[in-house]
Amino acid sequence: VQLQASGGGLVQAGGSLRLSCAASGNGFEISDMAWYRQAPGKQRELVAIISFSGRTTYANSAKGRFTISRDNAKDMVYLQMNSLKPDDTAVYYCNMHRGLADYWGQGTQLTVSS
Repeated sequence: VQLQASGGGLVQAGGSLRLSCAASGNGFEISDMAWYRQAPGKQRELVAIISFSGRTTYANSAKGRFTISRDNAKDMVYLQMNSLKPDDTAVYYCNMHRGLADYWGQGTQLTVSS
């Protein structure tokens, strides 16, 4: 399994951005997918999860602003981020969880300027 995250960049506070993650390999449709982020000097934290059945869960910091979605036909997962804040600045990682296995992408940098 390989995960390729993209879509990061520099955006002003209040702006929007969509991250994408392309998965290769088998089993996407039976895997839970998630976005994590890691800010400088901080631990990696969960942002949002979408289960194989489409159920979504969000961190409190993401609720009401971020939307995770998936396209099983394309083996893609997305994170739509609105009303961005400087505190959202971090490297965002795509994660696939299936059974006892976890797979990680390389991360994409988001910087939100004030």
